[in-house]
Amino acid sequence: DGAPVDREKLRRITRTLSHRGPDGAATEVLGSVGLCHTRLAIIDLSPRGRQPMSSVDGRYWITYNGEVYNYVELRRELELEGRQFRTQSDTEVILAAFTRWGPKAFARFNGMWGLAIWDTVDRRLILSRDRLGVKPLVYARVGDVILFASEIKALLAAEPSLAELDRIAREGLRARKAKP
Repeated sequence: DGAPVDREKLRRITRTLSHRGPDGAATEVLGSVGLCHTRLAIIDLSPRGRQPMSSVDGRYWITYNGEVYNYVELRRELELEGRQFRTQSDTEVILAAFTRWGPKAFARFNGMWGLAIWDTVDRRLILSRDRLGVKPLVYARVGDVILFASEIKALLAAEPSLAELDRIAREGLRARKAKP
């Protein structure tokens, strides 16, 4: 909604997910958008593979959980088109593929992932997960704020009111219980 990011919510989310990424944590605040990441380093163990990660021009930012198994082949294809890479990570390849092919890049991925890409120019958030949902991606809208994470408990840490059943759900439960 254009409001400043609630940095305390980002801290709570990151703390909640620290068990998922013991190799580091980082937060990036981009105006009214905050991205955080806890890292489990598997492919590129260097600090260059840290997330959130930006595209070379800074337009796109990604936070990503998973593994794209065919990233080496995609990287080779992008290098043949002149793309240069700063890391050995699949994260950078995913970002470069998105920069090149847009959302159609996701159909080219073979793997498991849950990711978010923030477009700083169009102010657009893209959320994607693998076709089988191996890597979870949960989200909630609270007023004009969108929260997303790889675990529901991270959303609840940011917005405890999400744990309450809404009025419509409560009425539906009561109606089911009332039926003989």
